Amino acid sequence: MKDLGDLKYFLGIEVSRSKIGILLNQRKYALEFISESGLNPAATPSEPNKKFTTVEYDELLGNIYDVICKDVTAYQRLIGRLLYFTTTRPDISFAVQLLSQFMLKPKVSHWETGLRLVRYIKGCPGQGILLCSTPST
Repeated sequence: MKDLGDLKYFLGIEVSRSKIGILLNQRKYALEFISESGLNPAATPSEPNKKFTTVEYDELLGNIYDVICKDVTAYQRLIGRLLYFTTTRPDISFAVQLLSQFMLKPKVSHWETGLRLVRYIKGCPGQGILLCSTPST
């Protein structure tokens, strides 16, 4: 058995120690992820009061404006990568969970919201979870 020193990275999660506590983030993964996109940052994970519907629901109502994504595997890959971010980013958990419900037949509006999440991550790539060393009172 070897002592490898203090933990710095584990499964892509960066571990930083200080007097306050331990910070867990995925900054390196976030920077690699957003470097591929070239999108501008967004202030919020998703648009407020945005309603998502299924393809079947739109067919019943006759909505022809929100079409199905042509590349379903790209959408699934995007959501998979965003799901990995929810490990240290609970602020995007709700939006990612909502988008993951449309993995089989995503629409263009779902894809655009997924890209908005990438833009949101770009605005604060080092955000993570702080595990305080002192108990809160």
